[in-house]
Amino acid sequence: MKKDSLKNFIAGHRQEFDDKQPAEKNWTKIESKLPGKHIDLWNNVRVWQIAAMFLLTLSAYLIITRTASQPLVADRAKLQVEFMDLESFYNGQIADKIELISTIKEFNDQDSFTQDFEKLDAMYQVLREQMKAHPTEKIKDALILNMLVRIDLLNQQIKSLEDSEREGETGDVTI
Repeated sequence: MKKDSLKNFIAGHRQEFDDKQPAEKNWTKIESKLPGKHIDLWNNVRVWQIAAMFLLTLSAYLIITRTASQPLVADRAKLQVEFMDLESFYNGQIADKIELISTIKEFNDQDSFTQDFEKLDAMYQVLREQMKAHPTEKIKDALILNMLVRIDLLNQQIKSLEDSEREGETGDVTI
């Protein structure tokens, strides 16, 4: 019975219900709750466009940096090859000078020359390991400088041994 009275009331006052408009804020609340109006982030085309642009930019950056690093690998290999050529040349000279010093009879292994030479050789070995691990122009220059200093040290030792040998010869002749 209550249902019939509600129907009769609505039917009798129909025009009163139809002449009023809901407030705008009420309509937006109702509209937001409707199932067709909900915006899903993953189904949004704009989101996918932005993601595609991001991936394209990232890919281009990675390709450019990878191709830019390849010449560095080639430069490192070139540095090592150049150093190997110089190393064989200077090590040959160092070996010749050491052999010449060993033929001079008054050579003493305990002098400061030997200690200096051993220190330079130890520094050379450390630099050489660095050159193998991370070849750079600075390390190559330091290695070459080390070899040149060792050659100079050997030349000084040869000269001092030859001078002392000459003094010994002139001392024997003088009566």
